Amino acid sequence: MVNHPGKFGNMLEQLKQTYKGKKVFLTGHTGFKGAWLLKTLHLLGAEVKGYALAPQHKDDLFNLINGDQICDSVIADLRDRSALTKAVLEFQPDFIFHLAAQPLVRLSYEFPSETFEVNAIGTANLLDAVRLLEKQCSNVLITTDKVYYNNEWEYPYRENDRLGGYDPYSASKACAELVIDSYRNSFFNKSKYENHKKGIAVGRAGNVIGGGDWSKDRLIPDIAKALVTNKQILIRNPKSVRPWQHVLEPVIAYLILGANLSSEPHRFSQAYNFGPYGTDALPVSEMLKLALACWGSGTFKIEQDPNQPHEAGLLKLDISKSITELGWKPKMNANAAVEMTIDWYKQFSDNQKSINQFTEQQILNYLNA
Repeated sequence: MVNHPGKFGNMLEQLKQTYKGKKVFLTGHTGFKGAWLLKTLHLLGAEVKGYALAPQHKDDLFNLINGDQICDSVIADLRDRSALTKAVLEFQPDFIFHLAAQPLVRLSYEFPSETFEVNAIGTANLLDAVRLLEKQCSNVLITTDKVYYNNEWEYPYRENDRLGGYDPYSASKACAELVIDSYRNSFFNKSKYENHKKGIAVGRAGNVIGGGDWSKDRLIPDIAKALVTNKQILIRNPKSVRPWQHVLEPVIAYLILGANLSSEPHRFSQAYNFGPYGTDALPVSEMLKLALACWGSGTFKIEQDPNQPHEAGLLKLDISKSITELGWKPKMNANAAVEMTIDWYKQFSDNQKSINQFTEQQILNYLNA
């Protein structure tokens, strides 16, 4: 079992004991969070096979870290069940981390049925492949904090709270959770683990920030793109409150969950929330101030559109279960997370050629803290 480094020693060495030399199948490896996980797994000595769509932007983190050189990269769609099954069965993984998704709320309004296909049916396709895998495999499936039926209240959501979703993205992820629960009960039941040898866990993370995210209609990427190009920052929802965290917080949490799952699959085949402490659920306006202070300059304009699609205004996670059962807890507050993120974009702006090494150093600094 892997525990929190502040209390139990060096996290880098503990995670190496679990993942060094192991085969890890990673969906969504070309995405923002997936690329951070790919780089981390590489540093831990894992053999990684990635499965995802091609990167969308020349400056995507996957390209900047030379991702295709540190993994066997399969460029394909989750909805292509035969290609996905072939990739999994040929690789025979020890671990699977499922991050591939259509991850944007506002884009889900433009492509709702595609969002459901990718996020719900794509997850079923992956689990179908896992059913055919005749070996032990620990599976960590990533959803989101937005799977919860959001009442817009101060109460932080716990893992056993009602699932639901207003927008297509949130609803599609809640559907994915139902798919996962059905497969876990029907095919990977904990009472029959000795027959199937598959642990199935779920990670639910809140809003993440970090270097290398250029996604459309996301706060920090919008701020970073404006600062790098010396343009005015446009803010849509200054009062919206989110549980902000640096991307390395959930990435390392997923790895801790995977390590625990592999050692005690009966115990850890369930869902876990990963987010910051309650004091780091801040309004957009406060995050903007922190980012501008770290950069040292910049201007902004609030541009609210009364016809814009609905987005949740308040959403918090209860992380006590992850702290108690996994020994994981956040390392950074919102200020530190913003500073680390803006430092990355500053480095990218000043010396793009060094960004691979800079990213690696941020990971090592985090693991060794």
